[in-house]
Amino acid sequence: MTSKIKVDNINKVSDDSNIINKCGTTVTVGAASDGVRTGANNLQASDGGNLISQSGTTITLGASGDTIALASGASQTGFGNPGQLVDWQTSSIKTATFTATANEGYFCNTTGGGFTVNLPAGSAGTIISVNDYARTFGTNAIQIVPNGSEKISGVNAGLTGATNGQTLTLIYVDSTQGWINTIDNDAGLVPTLFFAATGGTEVITGDFKTHIFTGPGTFQVSGTAPGPSGNPNAVEYLVVAGGGAGNGSPNGTSPAYVGGGGGAGGMRFNYPGTCFTGTAGSFPITVGAGGTIQPSISGSASTFSTITSAGGGGPGAAGGSGGGGSSTPTSSGAGGAGNTPPVSPPQGANGGPKALGRYGGAGGGGGGACGTAGSGVTGGPGTQVADAYIGPAVSSCYGTPGPAGRFFAGGGGGALIQPVSSGGGGSGGGGPGTGSNSPSPGPASTPGTVNTGGGGGSAARYPGAANGGQGGSGIVMIRYKFQ
Repeated sequence: MTSKIKVDNINKVSDDSNIINKCGTTVTVGAASDGVRTGANNLQASDGGNLISQSGTTITLGASGDTIALASGASQTGFGNPGQLVDWQTSSIKTATFTATANEGYFCNTTGGGFTVNLPAGSAGTIISVNDYARTFGTNAIQIVPNGSEKISGVNAGLTGATNGQTLTLIYVDSTQGWINTIDNDAGLVPTLFFAATGGTEVITGDFKTHIFTGPGTFQVSGTAPGPSGNPNAVEYLVVAGGGAGNGSPNGTSPAYVGGGGGAGGMRFNYPGTCFTGTAGSFPITVGAGGTIQPSISGSASTFSTITSAGGGGPGAAGGSGGGGSSTPTSSGAGGAGNTPPVSPPQGANGGPKALGRYGGAGGGGGGACGTAGSGVTGGPGTQVADAYIGPAVSSCYGTPGPAGRFFAGGGGGALIQPVSSGGGGSGGGGPGTGSNSPSPGPASTPGTVNTGGGGGSAARYPGAANGGQGGSGIVMIRYKFQ
């Protein structure tokens, strides 16, 4: 026989206050001021295992081997972020710029190019982790940027992760230091107080770095930052396209078929008031090839970011700079138009009209805003810049430029048969032309200089069979303050 005592509460005799009280499905044991015990210093399950135990001022939930879980839908407060736990977002691999959420970790795949992780507003104890998903940070770096005026390691600037396989775990401490990296060491972790990039042939002059591309490549910007006063992310660029080829006198034809010199490749670079502001990311670089001979054709474009310089025109053709006028039965003898398509400042000049005399081709136009049209059989000079490792002489991004140095984008020289005349190539790699009455095959003219964008020279010979010169390939140079 089983006996039951059914009550909803048990009260003290002294003051009739509740010791145990049941209301609906809630059972309350004692009051906050009571010393309620079950057993000695523990609350036990029916099997005798501890549910709650106390030793001194330490209270332990559960026993060794137990699993303690919150019920579905329940939440905890007052415990902080135990052990600074990170909730890794394994179902969302990041491949482009995003804003992080507090206490989350992200796998970042920079195979397709570096990008930016924007940190949330900092709160003491907030944690953010970033991991190199494909081990490509060393090639395509990740940039981590604080929110507004907040700091990373005491500096209001972004930082760059540039080590393959790197994991960065940052915890926000306070407004003085901001976010502090706590897991990874500082290898590859560089505060980006200045513009930072890789690519091409890198040349350092003082506090400036120049990236020189003589062929296709990628300008990889890994970091931008507040840096010094002025525009710390100002980038100087020089983008020169391939020059056009000069024409010759085809074999077995009348000497009336005489082509002009090739126009120089378009040449674009910074001018006062147009300083280019660099941004993080990958920027493919195209370096234009020079035009080929017989039949001569125009050069190819060179590009950097939003800047495109057009290839130089072949004889009589429009382009970055126009090709020189030709003497043929179907030609008007006019030079090709430069600065085509038009940009401001202009990227090149017109080609000159066919030379005065009998059977002659004109010089091609020179490139750049300072370039001039070909004159007679002489190719137009290009534009002078500072030393190739210093940057454009007219740039105002950083004040007084370096010493004047070399020319780029000279027009190809023309040639005459009667009287025999050989036109000089324009300053900046333009190939000289060649006029001759010598026996076949006769001398060929000179190509434009490689990596100058110079136009190829013209060849005029009686009777024919002399080749014009190929156009010179272009070049791209990018310069900025890196320290």
